[in-house]
Amino acid sequence: EEFRRNPNPAWIMKPNGKAQGKGIFLVSKLNQLKKWAGGPTSAGKSKDTASNLLLREPYIISRYIDKPLLIGGKKFDIRFYVLVTSYRPLKAYLYDDAFCRFCNEQYSTDIAELDNMFVHLTNVAIQKQSEDYNDQHGGKWSVQNLRMYLEGTRGHAVAAKLFDDIDAVFITSLKAVQGVMINDKHCFELYGYDILIDQQLKPWLLEVNASPSLSTTTDDDRVLKTRLINDTLNVVIPPNWPFDNERMRAGVSWNPAPVIGGFQLLVDEREDKDESSRARSRRTKVQQWR
Repeated sequence: EEFRRNPNPAWIMKPNGKAQGKGIFLVSKLNQLKKWAGGPTSAGKSKDTASNLLLREPYIISRYIDKPLLIGGKKFDIRFYVLVTSYRPLKAYLYDDAFCRFCNEQYSTDIAELDNMFVHLTNVAIQKQSEDYNDQHGGKWSVQNLRMYLEGTRGHAVAAKLFDDIDAVFITSLKAVQGVMINDKHCFELYGYDILIDQQLKPWLLEVNASPSLSTTTDDDRVLKTRLINDTLNVVIPPNWPFDNERMRAGVSWNPAPVIGGFQLLVDEREDKDESSRARSRRTKVQQWR
C-alpha cells in the first residue's frame, strides 16, 4: 500500500535482532522486496515465497529520510543517552554528552549509490571499514559543536527549538511504552537514542537501543563513556549502599537532585503530580477564603 502511494522514495530495511548495521539494506522498488522475500534463508530456499518469508528473521521496513541535514556534504545522526529509573511514574535523565556520527563519503541520492553503506549508514562498525575512516576523530563530533554550528548558520532560536523538539521525542517515546514495560523500583535502563535531523531541522527517531555499545574508538570516546558509566552509577546507587536502608527501599529513584554529573532530569511525573496537587490545594484554599 505505502509503496504504491509513494513510489519514488527509498525504503530502509533492518532486521530486528541485529546491531552495528548488520543486515540493513535499502530498496526503491517493490520487486526488490519480492526478490528478497523469495531468496534463500538459513533453512534453505523454498519454492513457496510465503513459506520462505516465514523462515526469515523479522525485519522492520520504514521510509528512508532521503533529505537529511548535511554538514560538509555528509550525512550524520546523533547518539543520545537517556537513563530511566522508573516507568510508573516516569522518571528519566538525559546525558549532556551526545555525539554525531558521520558517514565517510559524500551523501548522494543517486540510485547507483543505494547499496553504498558508506554513504547511507552512520554506524561506526560500518564506517570503520572505509578507506577514508579517520582513527583520530572516528567520524564523530560532539553535540556541543553541532549546536554551535546550527546557532551560527540557522540562529539561536531555531537551534533551541530543535533541541526542545528532540527532548519531546525522548519523552513521547518513553510514554508510548510506559504501560507495557515491567516496572521494578530496583531496576534501571540506559538507552541509546539515535536521532536524524532533516533539512527542515525536524528530528526523526531512528531507533532506541536497549543495550547501547560502550566500546570506544577514540580517546574522546573513552573519556565520554567512562564518565557516562560513572555518572550512571552515581544516579542509581546511594552513596552509603548497601547500608542506607531508607534509600535502598526507595529503589534506584532515590536521588532527588535534578542534575547528577552529566545527567539532567528530563521528566519526573512524581514531581509533576506533587506540583499539580500543591497547585490544586492552593486553588482550593483561595476559593475557601473567597
